[in-house]
Amino acid sequence: MDELAALLDGPRARNAFLVRAVMSPPWSIRIQDEAALALVTVVRGDAWIAPDDGSPLRAGPGDVVLARGPAPYTVADDPATPPHVVIHPGDRCTTPDGRSLSAEMMLGTRTWGNDPDGGTVMLVGTYHMRGEVSRRLLEALPELLVLPAAALDSPLVPLLAGEVAHEAPGQQAVLDRLLDLMLITVLRRYFELTPGPKWYRAQGDPIVGRVLRVIHAEPERPWTVAALAARAGVSRATLARRFTDLVGEPPMTYLTGWRLALAADLLREPGATVGSVARRVGYGTAFALSAAFSREFGMSPQQHREALASA
Repeated sequence: MDELAALLDGPRARNAFLVRAVMSPPWSIRIQDEAALALVTVVRGDAWIAPDDGSPLRAGPGDVVLARGPAPYTVADDPATPPHVVIHPGDRCTTPDGRSLSAEMMLGTRTWGNDPDGGTVMLVGTYHMRGEVSRRLLEALPELLVLPAAALDSPLVPLLAGEVAHEAPGQQAVLDRLLDLMLITVLRRYFELTPGPKWYRAQGDPIVGRVLRVIHAEPERPWTVAALAARAGVSRATLARRFTDLVGEPPMTYLTGWRLALAADLLREPGATVGSVARRVGYGTAFALSAAFSREFGMSPQQHREALASA
C-alpha cells in the first residue's frame, strides 16, 4: 500500500455525501462543514471558489476543484455574491441566519439546488473521516486547487454525472467507488503536473521506489537499512544516501513515521488493542509502541483512542 492507496483505505467514501447541485444566479454557498476533503466537479456552467484568505478561483465545465479542510470557503456564481446558503458539519443546510433549507432545496434523488433547470450543475462529494496516513498526503495539497478539464482528460466526469441521480440496487456502493476513483485520478494528475511531494516523486525511482513499496506493504517486518538495501539490490550507503536525497529523510525515519501513522489509524478499528496494533506495524510489544507513539503524537495510544471516541 502506498500513500495514495492509503488515502482511500483511510477516509474512503463509505455512504459518502455526494450530490448533484443545480443552481441559477444569483447564488452563493458558504461551506463550513469541516470536511477533510471535498471534490467539486463542474458539469455545466461555471463557478467561483473563494477561500476566506485568498484569491477566488474560477472553474468551468469539466474542471475539478479539490478543497482541503477544515478551512471554510465559498462557492458562488460570482465572487461578489453574498452567501445565501451555509453548509454546516453533518451536511446541515441553512440560511446565513440559521433557518433550515434542507427540505426546501431538495430537488430529487441526490439532487439539490435553487432551480431544477439551473444553468450551473456541479457534482459535490465530501470525505469526512480523518486519519494520520491520509494527513501525510493531504498536507501535500494546497487548501484549494482547480484541475482543468483538459488536464484531467477522463471519462469519469460524465460517468459520475450519469450515476449520481440514478437509483438501483447497490447504487451507493457504485457512487462511493466512483468518487474514490475520481479523487485518486485527480490527485495523480495533479502530482504529475506539479513538483508534488518528495515521497510521490521518489516512487518512480528504481531503487527508492522499490524500498517505499516494501515499507508500505510490509511494515510489520523487522526492517533495518541493511535489509531494505538487500531488497533493493544496493549497498546500505547507497540506499541511505539516495533515499534521503529523494524522500527528504532517512529510510528508518520514514519507516517509523509510516508505522506510527498506520498505528494511529488502526486504533480506530473496533476491537483493536494496543498489542495487536503493535504487532501489525512492527513493534514487538504494546509498551514499545506506546513509547514511540507518545514521542510522535504527545499522547498515549489509549489517549488517542479516547480522543477519537469523543470527536
